[in-house]
Amino acid sequence: MRRAVGITFGVGNHILFAITVWRLFWFLKGSESSAPFGGSLLLDLLLAVFFVVPHSVMLLPVVRQRLTQLLPDAFYGSLFCVVTCASLLVVFGNWQISPTVVWQFTGPSRAIVQGAFYGSWIALFYSLNLTGLGYQTGWTPWWSWVRGKSLPMRSFEPRGAYLCLRHPVYLSFLGLIWFVPLMTADRAVLTATWSVYIFCGSWLKDQRLTHYLGNRYLRYQAKVPGYPGIFFGPLARVPMTYRSRETLQIPSQGKHQSAGRKAA
Repeated sequence: MRRAVGITFGVGNHILFAITVWRLFWFLKGSESSAPFGGSLLLDLLLAVFFVVPHSVMLLPVVRQRLTQLLPDAFYGSLFCVVTCASLLVVFGNWQISPTVVWQFTGPSRAIVQGAFYGSWIALFYSLNLTGLGYQTGWTPWWSWVRGKSLPMRSFEPRGAYLCLRHPVYLSFLGLIWFVPLMTADRAVLTATWSVYIFCGSWLKDQRLTHYLGNRYLRYQAKVPGYPGIFFGPLARVPMTYRSRETLQIPSQGKHQSAGRKAA
């Protein structure tokens, strides 16, 4: 019975993920025709923040530790994906479009912006693939559970775009929310809110990976900036500061592989 429930949960999660990605594409492209016009920008702001809260809470190491005491570690990635998708679907289903236009590109400039939007999607999946898309959706640990195998070890090996910047996934997502030919007031609220969240989330991710990887990640931070063109602050190259494993409270290798999968 438990195995049947686990398989059903995993399959349902990935169906939900596919549906959500499809809806996200059209929502960010500005083609969510079911959204009403003339709605409250305050409601849209609350919806934008609504997505941020559960997504951030689920990434906290202490939350992961507590939840994996209640369910197998192999299902944490799937649960994270379900919570993320559900919160996004709530946003899509209740979003309201403002008739106020902030900017609008036409002609060749519109085609350029649209091309940048599609290019950001390509960059997003490329970046996710570098770190393991199966870990982001929960597929890899869940599929290992289905086959009765131990959870795969996830190593920290920067490659591709990660050799040039620390947060290519977040940078790609910034492209998704900024490269829009028609920027209405509601979309400006979404873009501003999620941009702040992305930069704060980048810093928090650096903190999580420092916690799990210690000096190895600190050396990486010293060599690679968080984003191109940032020359100071926590998202630039960070001077190396050696700290002991005790100071960082880094878990053992086995615990790191379990608790750190989603953080990476």
